[in-house]
Amino acid sequence: LRARGFDVFGPSQQAAQLESSKAFSKARMVQYGVPTAAYGEFTDPVLAKSYLRTLEAPYVLKADGLAAGKGVVIAETLDQADAEIDEMLSGKFGDASATLVIEEFMHGEEASIFVITDGTGAIYLPAAQDHKRAGDGDTGPNTGGMGAYAPAPVVTDEILARVKAEIVQPMLKGMKADGMPYQGVLYVGIMVTTDGPKVVEFNARFGDPECQVLMKGLAGDIVPAILGAATGGLEGNEEAFEALLELDRFEPTATIVLATEGYPG
Repeated sequence: LRARGFDVFGPSQQAAQLESSKAFSKARMVQYGVPTAAYGEFTDPVLAKSYLRTLEAPYVLKADGLAAGKGVVIAETLDQADAEIDEMLSGKFGDASATLVIEEFMHGEEASIFVITDGTGAIYLPAAQDHKRAGDGDTGPNTGGMGAYAPAPVVTDEILARVKAEIVQPMLKGMKADGMPYQGVLYVGIMVTTDGPKVVEFNARFGDPECQVLMKGLAGDIVPAILGAATGGLEGNEEAFEALLELDRFEPTATIVLATEGYPG
């Protein structure tokens, strides 16, 4: 569409691999020096299980491709992790788990940062926090999200400044230098650890249910920022677009997801 002269709010297929391929995303983070968990990627279950034994429990297993928000498994024991490796590499999530990413477990509190960008300039929306476990008290399997609220108190001004300097700007600069500038909204899922913010994942879209609380809480108009990202007009004009969003008047908001019984089974 861009090649045909259309303004587009959203990344190219190549840039969108930040979400569609965990292996691609992790490789870019390492290349650009962005803080994230140590990891390995595997197609061979024997090698995957060998790498697993270099880590401490719990174990984080991720399908490389898109799996409707359910492609991440946190295994508490080696036996559970071994069984999950066999299932994933045998097609549990189809082609999405033909490659498996195994990460060290990061301790801390998660939050989501939403960045509207034209590939260089960036506007930061209030941070949100979603809760993915199906059961009460953060129990049960991961889901696409059972509820969310914004703003997220864990993202202090200091943490946000580090996210901008250590995560978002290096990613945008690196992607642009590699010929795949990222335009649209960049969802930055972070873990706030004792060492500072580290990336859990990137998504190439607004999160669901986080988008619900963001749109409900905004007092201003988001459309000019979206158009600015699509047309390349954000860089150098961030303050003007932020003023239109009226971020200082953001209303704290929460949402709860209504799901069918037994979800996500």
